Amino acid sequence: MKSCILWFRKDLRLSDHPALDYAIEEGYSILPLYIFEDAEAWPMGEASRWWLHHALMDLGEQLDGFGAKLHIVDGSKEAHQTLSALVKKIDADAVFWSRRYEAESILQDSEIKKELMASGVLVKSFSASLINEPFNVSNQSGKPYKVFTPYWKKCREIPLRELTQPDLSKASWQKLEDGLTVEELELLPSLSWDDGFYEMWDPHRSGAASLLNQLGDGRAAAYSENRDMLAESGTSRLSPYLAFGQISPIEIIHALSEVKAEDYLRQLYWRDFSYHLLYHFPKTDKEPLREEWRLFPWGVDEKIVGKWQRGETGYPVVDAAMRELWHTGWMHNRARMIVASVLVKHFQQDWMVGAQWFWDTLVDADLANNTMGWQWSAGCGADAAPYFRVFNPVTQGQKFDPDGIYIRKYVPELSALPNKYIYCPWEAPSALLEDCGIVLGQSYPQPILLPSEGRKMALDAYQAFKNSLEARQG
Repeated sequence: MKSCILWFRKDLRLSDHPALDYAIEEGYSILPLYIFEDAEAWPMGEASRWWLHHALMDLGEQLDGFGAKLHIVDGSKEAHQTLSALVKKIDADAVFWSRRYEAESILQDSEIKKELMASGVLVKSFSASLINEPFNVSNQSGKPYKVFTPYWKKCREIPLRELTQPDLSKASWQKLEDGLTVEELELLPSLSWDDGFYEMWDPHRSGAASLLNQLGDGRAAAYSENRDMLAESGTSRLSPYLAFGQISPIEIIHALSEVKAEDYLRQLYWRDFSYHLLYHFPKTDKEPLREEWRLFPWGVDEKIVGKWQRGETGYPVVDAAMRELWHTGWMHNRARMIVASVLVKHFQQDWMVGAQWFWDTLVDADLANNTMGWQWSAGCGADAAPYFRVFNPVTQGQKFDPDGIYIRKYVPELSALPNKYIYCPWEAPSALLEDCGIVLGQSYPQPILLPSEGRKMALDAYQAFKNSLEARQG
Protein backbone atom coordinates (compact mmCIF):
# COMPACT_ATOMS: atom_id res chain seq x y z
CA MET A 1 0.00 0.00 0.00
CA LYS A 2 1.19 3.53 -0.74
CA SER A 3 2.13 5.60 2.29
CA CYS A 4 1.99 9.34 2.91
CA ILE A 5 2.67 11.94 5.54
CA LEU A 6 -0.25 14.25 6.31
CA TRP A 7 1.32 17.38 7.78
CA PHE A 8 -1.13 19.16 10.09
CA ARG A 9 -0.55 22.89 10.57
CA LYS A 10 -3.28 25.51 11.03
CA ASP A 11 -5.86 22.86 10.09
CA LEU A 12 -6.30 20.90 13.31
CA ARG A 13 -9.49 19.07 12.36
CA LEU A 14 -10.68 15.93 10.61
CA SER A 15 -13.71 17.42 8.85
CA ASP A 16 -13.60 19.56 5.70
CA HIS A 17 -9.93 18.69 5.34
CA PRO A 18 -9.13 18.43 1.61
CA ALA A 19 -5.62 16.98 2.13
CA LEU A 20 -6.97 14.25 4.42
CA ASP A 21 -9.84 13.55 2.03
CA TYR A 22 -7.43 13.20 -0.88
CA ALA A 23 -5.12 10.86 1.02
CA ILE A 24 -8.01 8.58 1.97
CA GLU A 25 -9.62 8.56 -1.48
CA GLU A 26 -6.29 7.80 -3.15
CA GLY A 27 -5.72 4.83 -0.86
CA TYR A 28 -2.69 6.00 1.10
CA SER A 29 -1.65 4.68 4.49
CA ILE A 30 -1.43 7.94 6.43
CA LEU A 31 1.03 9.16 9.07
CA PRO A 32 -0.60 12.17 10.79
CA LEU A 33 2.20 14.61 11.64
CA TYR A 34 2.44 17.85 13.60
CA ILE A 35 5.71 19.80 13.67
CA PHE A 36 5.90 22.40 16.42
CA GLU A 37 7.67 25.34 14.78
CA ASP A 38 8.54 28.13 17.17
CA ALA A 39 11.27 29.83 15.20
CA GLU A 40 8.98 31.78 12.90
CA ALA A 41 9.20 35.52 12.24
CA TRP A 42 6.43 35.94 14.81
CA PRO A 43 7.00 33.22 17.46
CA MET A 44 3.73 31.99 18.93
CA GLY A 45 2.38 34.08 21.79
CA GLU A 46 1.66 32.72 25.25
CA ALA A 47 -2.13 32.73 24.86
CA SER A 48 -1.89 30.94 21.50
CA ARG A 49 0.39 28.32 23.01
CA TRP A 50 -2.30 27.64 25.61
CA TRP A 51 -4.89 27.13 22.90
CA LEU A 52 -2.56 25.01 20.78
CA HIS A 53 -1.98 22.63 23.69
CA HIS A 54 -5.69 21.87 23.96
CA ALA A 55 -6.27 21.80 20.20
CA LEU A 56 -3.50 19.22 19.76
CA MET A 57 -4.80 17.13 22.65
CA ASP A 58 -8.25 17.21 21.05
CA LEU A 59 -6.96 16.30 17.59
CA GLY A 60 -4.93 13.46 19.07
CA GLU A 61 -7.98 12.09 20.86
CA GLN A 62 -10.08 12.32 17.70
CA LEU A 63 -7.43 10.41 15.76
CA ASP A 64 -7.20 7.82 18.54
CA GLY A 65 -10.88 7.17 18.04
CA PHE A 66 -10.16 6.06 14.47
CA GLY A 67 -7.14 3.94 15.37
CA ALA A 68 -4.59 6.59 14.42
CA LYS A 69 -1.87 8.40 16.34
CA LEU A 70 -0.73 11.99 15.92
CA HIS A 71 3.05 12.00 15.53
CA ILE A 72 4.45 15.16 17.14
CA VAL A 73 7.94 16.46 16.44
CA ASP A 74 9.80 19.43 17.91
CA GLY A 75 10.57 21.83 15.07
CA SER A 76 13.89 23.11 16.40
CA LYS A 77 15.27 21.68 13.17
CA GLU A 78 13.85 23.11 9.98
CA ALA A 79 10.64 21.48 8.81
CA HIS A 80 12.16 20.19 5.57
CA GLN A 81 14.80 18.23 7.54
CA THR A 82 12.10 16.71 9.73
CA LEU A 83 9.95 15.78 6.76
CA SER A 84 12.86 14.37 4.77
CA ALA A 85 13.89 12.18 7.71
CA LEU A 86 10.33 10.88 8.17
CA VAL A 87 9.90 10.24 4.45
CA LYS A 88 12.94 7.97 4.59
CA LYS A 89 11.88 6.36 7.87
CA ILE A 90 8.49 5.18 6.62
CA ASP A 91 9.45 5.08 2.93
CA ALA A 92 6.66 7.58 2.17
CA ASP A 93 5.46 7.99 -1.38
CA ALA A 94 3.83 11.37 -0.76
CA VAL A 95 3.51 14.35 1.57
CA PHE A 96 0.31 16.41 1.78
CA TRP A 97 -0.45 19.63 3.64
CA SER A 98 -2.78 22.62 3.77
CA ARG A 99 -1.39 25.89 2.49
CA ARG A 100 -0.32 28.81 4.64
CA TYR A 101 0.09 32.35 3.32
CA GLU A 102 2.71 34.13 5.42
CA ALA A 103 5.83 35.00 3.38
CA GLU A 104 8.09 32.78 5.49
CA SER A 105 5.72 29.81 5.20
CA ILE A 106 5.40 30.24 1.44
CA LEU A 107 9.17 30.23 1.03
CA GLN A 108 9.54 27.20 3.31
CA ASP A 109 6.82 25.27 1.48
CA SER A 110 8.39 25.97 -1.90
CA GLU A 111 11.78 24.71 -0.72
CA ILE A 112 10.26 21.58 0.84
CA LYS A 113 8.24 20.80 -2.28
CA LYS A 114 11.27 21.24 -4.53
CA GLU A 115 13.50 19.05 -2.36
CA LEU A 116 11.00 16.23 -1.88
CA MET A 117 9.87 16.14 -5.50
CA ALA A 118 13.52 15.96 -6.58
CA SER A 119 13.79 12.71 -4.61
CA GLY A 120 10.69 11.28 -6.29
CA VAL A 121 8.14 12.04 -3.57
CA LEU A 122 4.71 13.30 -4.59
CA VAL A 123 3.89 16.60 -2.86
CA LYS A 124 0.50 18.28 -2.90
CA SER A 125 -0.81 21.29 -1.00
CA PHE A 126 -4.47 22.15 -0.54
CA SER A 127 -6.70 25.10 0.28
CA ALA A 128 -8.23 24.58 3.72
CA SER A 129 -8.24 27.77 5.79
CA LEU A 130 -9.73 30.44 3.51
CA ILE A 131 -12.81 30.91 1.38
CA ASN A 132 -10.78 32.02 -1.64
CA GLU A 133 -7.07 31.71 -2.32
CA PRO A 134 -5.33 35.14 -2.35
CA PHE A 135 -3.80 34.45 -5.76
CA ASN A 136 -7.21 33.66 -7.28
CA VAL A 137 -8.77 37.08 -6.66
CA SER A 138 -7.72 40.18 -8.62
CA ASN A 139 -9.24 43.35 -9.98
CA GLN A 140 -9.92 44.10 -13.63
CA SER A 141 -6.27 45.09 -14.09
CA GLY A 142 -5.09 41.78 -12.69
CA LYS A 143 -3.78 43.43 -9.52
CA PRO A 144 -4.62 42.74 -5.87
CA TYR A 145 -7.35 44.69 -4.17
CA LYS A 146 -6.55 47.31 -1.54
CA VAL A 147 -10.14 48.25 -0.73
CA PHE A 148 -12.53 45.78 0.85
CA THR A 149 -15.90 46.58 -0.74
CA PRO A 150 -14.91 45.82 -4.37
CA TYR A 151 -13.01 42.77 -3.10
CA TRP A 152 -16.12 41.56 -1.29
CA LYS A 153 -18.30 42.08 -4.37
CA LYS A 154 -15.85 40.18 -6.57
CA CYS A 155 -15.57 37.29 -4.11
CA ARG A 156 -19.31 36.90 -3.82
CA GLU A 157 -19.33 36.03 -7.53
CA ILE A 158 -16.84 33.18 -7.05
CA PRO A 159 -18.36 29.74 -6.40
CA LEU A 160 -17.51 28.20 -3.04
CA ARG A 161 -15.22 25.22 -3.00
CA GLU A 162 -17.03 22.05 -2.09
CA LEU A 163 -17.28 20.99 1.52
CA THR A 164 -15.14 17.86 1.85
CA GLN A 165 -16.25 15.02 4.12
CA PRO A 166 -13.33 12.61 4.61
CA ASP A 167 -14.60 9.06 5.10
CA LEU A 168 -12.46 8.09 8.06
CA SER A 169 -13.90 4.57 8.11
CA LYS A 170 -11.93 3.94 4.90
CA ALA A 171 -8.65 5.35 6.24
CA SER A 172 -5.50 3.33 6.80
CA TRP A 173 -2.93 4.66 9.23
CA GLN A 174 0.81 4.60 9.80
CA LYS A 175 2.00 4.67 13.41
CA LEU A 176 5.37 5.51 14.92
CA GLU A 177 6.09 4.79 18.55
CA ASP A 178 8.58 7.61 19.01
CA GLY A 179 7.70 11.29 18.86
CA LEU A 180 6.63 13.70 21.58
CA THR A 181 3.54 13.97 23.70
CA VAL A 182 1.67 17.26 23.72
CA GLU A 183 2.76 17.79 27.33
CA GLU A 184 6.41 17.54 26.32
CA LEU A 185 5.99 20.64 24.12
CA GLU A 186 5.49 22.59 27.38
CA LEU A 187 2.92 24.95 25.88
CA LEU A 188 0.99 25.65 29.08
CA PRO A 189 2.12 28.46 31.41
CA SER A 190 4.24 27.57 34.41
CA LEU A 191 2.39 30.23 36.42
CA SER A 192 -1.40 29.93 36.59
CA TRP A 193 -2.47 33.15 34.89
CA ASP A 194 -4.85 31.24 32.63
CA ASP A 195 -7.74 30.45 35.01
CA GLY A 196 -10.01 32.85 33.13
CA PHE A 197 -9.29 31.03 29.87
CA TYR A 198 -10.81 27.86 31.27
CA GLU A 199 -13.84 29.78 32.49
CA MET A 200 -14.57 31.18 29.04
CA TRP A 201 -13.38 28.63 26.51
CA ASP A 202 -13.85 25.05 25.42
CA PRO A 203 -10.79 24.95 23.11
CA HIS A 204 -11.87 21.78 21.36
CA ARG A 205 -13.75 21.01 18.19
CA SER A 206 -16.84 20.50 20.36
CA GLY A 207 -16.56 24.11 21.52
CA ALA A 208 -16.61 25.32 17.92
CA ALA A 209 -19.63 23.13 17.15
CA SER A 210 -21.52 24.53 20.13
CA LEU A 211 -20.83 28.14 19.13
CA LEU A 212 -21.75 27.42 15.52
CA ASN A 213 -25.08 26.01 16.69
CA GLN A 214 -25.74 29.19 18.66
CA LEU A 215 -24.85 31.22 15.57
CA GLY A 216 -27.37 29.30 13.48
CA ASP A 217 -30.04 29.47 16.18
CA GLY A 218 -30.27 33.25 16.05
CA ARG A 219 -26.98 34.94 16.79
CA ALA A 220 -26.11 35.33 13.10
CA ALA A 221 -29.51 36.85 12.26
CA ALA A 222 -29.10 39.36 15.10
CA TYR A 223 -25.44 39.97 14.31
CA SER A 224 -25.82 43.41 12.76
CA GLU A 225 -27.88 44.57 15.74
CA ASN A 226 -25.75 43.13 18.55
CA ARG A 227 -22.22 42.83 17.16
CA ASP A 228 -20.95 46.10 18.66
CA MET A 229 -22.54 45.84 22.10
CA LEU A 230 -19.73 45.15 24.54
CA ALA A 231 -21.81 43.38 27.18
CA GLU A 232 -23.72 41.22 24.70
CA SER A 233 -22.74 37.84 23.25
CA GLY A 234 -23.42 39.26 19.82
CA THR A 235 -20.36 37.91 18.00
CA SER A 236 -19.62 34.31 17.09
CA ARG A 237 -16.40 33.91 19.13
CA LEU A 238 -15.29 31.40 16.53
CA SER A 239 -12.10 33.31 15.77
CA PRO A 240 -9.67 31.12 17.79
CA TYR A 241 -11.13 27.97 16.24
CA LEU A 242 -10.63 29.52 12.80
CA ALA A 243 -7.11 30.62 13.71
CA PHE A 244 -6.10 27.04 14.52
CA GLY A 245 -8.22 25.46 11.84
CA GLN A 246 -10.45 23.51 14.20
CA ILE A 247 -13.28 24.70 11.98
CA SER A 248 -13.14 26.04 8.43
CA PRO A 249 -14.88 29.11 7.03
CA ILE A 250 -16.46 26.85 4.41
CA GLU A 251 -18.05 24.78 7.18
CA ILE A 252 -19.45 27.94 8.74
CA ILE A 253 -20.88 29.23 5.47
CA HIS A 254 -22.54 25.91 4.71
CA ALA A 255 -23.95 25.71 8.25
CA LEU A 256 -25.53 29.16 7.81
CA SER A 257 -26.85 28.55 4.30
CA GLU A 258 -30.46 28.62 5.50
CA VAL A 259 -29.96 31.62 7.81
CA LYS A 260 -30.04 35.31 7.06
CA ALA A 261 -26.41 36.00 7.89
CA GLU A 262 -25.07 38.44 5.29
CA ASP A 263 -23.47 40.80 7.82
CA TYR A 264 -21.74 37.95 9.59
CA LEU A 265 -20.53 36.39 6.33
CA ARG A 266 -19.06 39.72 5.40
CA GLN A 267 -16.74 39.38 8.39
CA LEU A 268 -15.52 36.00 7.14
CA TYR A 269 -14.64 37.64 3.84
CA TRP A 270 -12.94 40.47 5.73
CA ARG A 271 -10.75 37.76 7.27
CA ASP A 272 -9.98 36.49 3.76
CA PHE A 273 -9.20 40.05 2.69
CA SER A 274 -6.58 40.36 5.41
CA TYR A 275 -4.85 37.26 4.02
CA HIS A 276 -5.19 38.68 0.51
CA LEU A 277 -3.23 41.72 1.66
CA LEU A 278 -0.60 39.80 3.62
CA TYR A 279 -0.01 37.47 0.67
CA HIS A 280 0.38 40.24 -1.90
CA PHE A 281 2.15 42.71 0.42
CA PRO A 282 4.25 40.37 2.60
CA LYS A 283 6.14 43.08 4.47
CA THR A 284 3.02 44.56 5.99
CA ASP A 285 3.31 42.48 9.14
CA LYS A 286 6.02 44.94 10.16
CA GLU A 287 5.71 47.86 7.76
CA PRO A 288 2.77 50.10 6.75
CA LEU A 289 0.98 49.16 3.55
CA ARG A 290 0.91 52.85 2.64
CA GLU A 291 4.62 53.48 2.27
CA GLU A 292 4.51 57.18 3.14
CA TRP A 293 3.43 56.23 6.66
CA ARG A 294 6.86 54.77 7.34
CA LEU A 295 7.87 58.40 7.92
CA PHE A 296 5.27 59.05 10.61
CA PRO A 297 7.00 59.86 13.93
CA TRP A 298 5.45 57.11 16.04
CA GLY A 299 6.61 57.10 19.65
CA VAL A 300 7.19 54.35 22.18
CA ASP A 301 6.74 55.53 25.75
CA GLU A 302 7.14 52.45 27.96
CA LYS A 303 5.27 54.06 30.84
CA ILE A 304 2.22 54.84 28.71
CA VAL A 305 2.34 51.48 26.95
CA GLY A 306 2.57 49.70 30.30
CA LYS A 307 -0.53 51.48 31.62
CA TRP A 308 -2.39 50.62 28.44
CA GLN A 309 -1.37 46.96 28.70
CA ARG A 310 -2.41 46.70 32.36
CA GLY A 311 -5.75 48.49 31.88
CA GLU A 312 -4.69 51.56 33.86
CA THR A 313 -5.21 54.35 31.32
CA GLY A 314 -7.95 56.08 33.34
CA TYR A 315 -10.41 55.53 30.48
CA PRO A 316 -12.87 52.95 31.91
CA VAL A 317 -13.96 51.36 28.63
CA VAL A 318 -10.33 50.96 27.53
CA ASP A 319 -9.27 49.55 30.89
CA ALA A 320 -12.21 47.13 30.89
CA ALA A 321 -11.21 45.86 27.46
CA MET A 322 -7.55 45.43 28.33
CA ARG A 323 -8.45 43.56 31.51
CA GLU A 324 -10.89 41.37 29.58
CA LEU A 325 -8.02 40.51 27.25
CA TRP A 326 -5.70 39.56 30.10
CA HIS A 327 -8.34 37.51 31.90
CA THR A 328 -9.88 35.65 28.95
CA GLY A 329 -7.32 35.83 26.12
CA TRP A 330 -9.92 37.53 23.98
CA MET A 331 -11.41 40.96 23.43
CA HIS A 332 -14.66 42.07 21.83
CA ASN A 333 -14.06 43.36 18.29
CA ARG A 334 -15.52 46.81 19.00
CA ALA A 335 -13.28 47.01 22.05
CA ARG A 336 -10.27 46.13 19.90
CA MET A 337 -10.97 49.13 17.71
CA ILE A 338 -11.40 51.42 20.72
CA VAL A 339 -8.20 50.42 22.51
CA ALA A 340 -6.20 50.52 19.29
CA SER A 341 -7.44 53.98 18.38
CA VAL A 342 -6.59 55.28 21.84
CA LEU A 343 -3.08 53.82 21.76
CA VAL A 344 -2.09 55.05 18.30
CA LYS A 345 -4.05 58.31 18.17
CA HIS A 346 -4.59 59.69 21.68
CA PHE A 347 -1.25 58.39 22.94
CA GLN A 348 0.54 58.35 19.53
CA GLN A 349 2.30 55.07 20.22
CA ASP A 350 3.64 52.87 17.44
CA TRP A 351 0.97 50.51 16.13
CA MET A 352 3.54 47.70 16.16
CA VAL A 353 3.66 47.88 19.97
CA GLY A 354 -0.06 47.19 20.08
CA ALA A 355 0.16 44.48 17.44
CA GLN A 356 2.87 42.69 19.42
CA TRP A 357 0.83 42.83 22.64
CA PHE A 358 -2.25 41.43 20.94
CA TRP A 359 -0.12 38.73 19.34
CA ASP A 360 1.08 37.56 22.74
CA THR A 361 -2.19 37.82 24.65
CA LEU A 362 -4.94 36.80 22.21
CA VAL A 363 -5.99 33.16 21.91
CA ASP A 364 -7.12 33.99 18.37
CA ALA A 365 -3.87 35.71 17.38
CA ASP A 366 -3.73 35.65 13.60
CA LEU A 367 -0.97 37.49 11.76
CA ALA A 368 -3.07 38.65 8.81
CA ASN A 369 -6.01 39.84 10.92
CA ASN A 370 -3.80 41.39 13.58
CA THR A 371 -1.78 43.30 11.00
CA MET A 372 -4.78 44.60 9.12
CA GLY A 373 -6.66 45.61 12.26
CA TRP A 374 -3.80 47.63 13.67
CA GLN A 375 -2.94 49.29 10.38
CA TRP A 376 -6.61 50.15 9.94
CA SER A 377 -6.62 51.87 13.34
CA ALA A 378 -3.34 53.65 12.72
CA GLY A 379 -4.48 54.91 9.33
CA CYS A 380 -1.57 53.37 7.45
CA GLY A 381 -3.17 50.29 5.89
CA ALA A 382 -5.87 49.20 3.48
CA ASP A 383 -9.35 50.63 4.05
CA ALA A 384 -7.75 52.50 6.91
CA ALA A 385 -9.68 54.72 9.27
CA PRO A 386 -9.01 58.32 8.14
CA TYR A 387 -6.64 60.34 10.30
CA PHE A 388 -9.45 62.57 11.55
CA ARG A 389 -11.46 59.61 12.88
CA VAL A 390 -10.39 59.52 16.52
CA PHE A 391 -12.56 57.35 18.76
CA ASN A 392 -13.66 59.12 21.93
CA PRO A 393 -13.35 56.55 24.74
CA VAL A 394 -16.17 58.21 26.68
CA THR A 395 -18.77 58.29 23.91
CA GLN A 396 -17.72 54.84 22.68
CA GLY A 397 -18.46 53.48 26.14
CA GLN A 398 -21.77 55.31 26.35
CA LYS A 399 -22.85 54.04 22.93
CA PHE A 400 -21.70 50.42 23.12
CA ASP A 401 -22.01 49.76 26.87
CA PRO A 402 -25.01 51.98 27.63
CA ASP A 403 -25.74 50.41 31.01
CA GLY A 404 -22.11 50.20 32.07
CA ILE A 405 -22.35 46.41 32.48
CA TYR A 406 -19.09 45.71 30.65
CA ILE A 407 -17.15 48.34 32.58
CA ARG A 408 -18.52 47.21 35.93
CA LYS A 409 -17.55 43.61 35.18
CA TYR A 410 -13.91 44.32 34.43
CA VAL A 411 -13.36 47.55 36.39
CA PRO A 412 -15.22 46.67 39.60
CA GLU A 413 -13.62 49.52 41.57
CA LEU A 414 -15.94 51.86 39.62
CA SER A 415 -19.06 49.73 39.98
CA ALA A 416 -20.77 52.03 42.50
CA LEU A 417 -20.68 55.02 40.16
CA PRO A 418 -23.93 55.95 38.39
CA ASN A 419 -23.98 55.59 34.62
CA LYS A 420 -23.53 59.31 34.14
CA TYR A 421 -19.98 59.13 35.46
CA ILE A 422 -18.86 55.54 34.98
CA TYR A 423 -17.46 56.41 31.55
CA CYS A 424 -15.67 59.52 32.83
CA PRO A 425 -15.03 59.30 36.59
CA TRP A 426 -12.78 62.38 36.48
CA GLU A 427 -15.93 64.46 35.90
CA ALA A 428 -17.73 63.08 38.96
CA PRO A 429 -18.19 65.42 41.97
CA SER A 430 -15.66 64.76 44.70
CA ALA A 431 -18.42 64.00 47.21
CA LEU A 432 -19.84 61.31 44.91
CA LEU A 433 -16.40 59.77 44.44
CA GLU A 434 -15.93 59.72 48.20
CA ASP A 435 -19.32 58.09 48.74
CA CYS A 436 -18.37 55.41 46.18
CA GLY A 437 -15.02 54.78 47.86
CA ILE A 438 -13.07 56.01 44.85
CA VAL A 439 -9.88 58.01 45.12
CA LEU A 440 -8.68 58.97 41.66
CA GLY A 441 -4.99 58.37 41.35
CA GLN A 442 -5.14 55.66 44.01
CA SER A 443 -8.07 53.25 43.76
CA TYR A 444 -8.47 54.13 40.08
CA PRO A 445 -6.03 56.10 37.91
CA GLN A 446 -6.47 59.58 36.60
CA PRO A 447 -6.67 59.58 32.79
CA ILE A 448 -3.30 59.78 31.05
CA LEU A 449 -4.84 62.55 28.96
CA LEU A 450 -8.31 64.03 28.88
CA PRO A 451 -10.05 62.71 25.74
CA SER A 452 -10.31 66.22 24.32
CA GLU A 453 -6.56 66.73 24.78
CA GLY A 454 -5.77 63.38 23.18
CA ARG A 455 -7.97 64.13 20.21
CA LYS A 456 -6.37 67.54 19.66
CA MET A 457 -2.86 66.12 19.91
CA ALA A 458 -3.75 63.36 17.44
CA LEU A 459 -5.29 65.74 14.90
CA ASP A 460 -2.38 68.15 15.22
CA ALA A 461 0.16 65.36 14.72
CA TYR A 462 -1.66 63.88 11.73
CA GLN A 463 -2.16 67.29 10.14
CA ALA A 464 1.51 68.14 10.60
CA PHE A 465 2.43 64.83 8.98
CA LYS A 466 0.07 65.49 6.09
CA ASN A 467 1.60 68.94 5.59
CA SER A 468 5.11 67.48 5.62
CA LEU A 469 4.16 64.97 2.93
CA GLU A 470 2.66 67.69 0.77
CA ALA A 471 5.79 69.77 1.23
CA ARG A 472 7.98 66.88 0.08
CA GLN A 473 5.80 66.30 -2.95
CA GLY A 474 5.72 70.00 -3.77
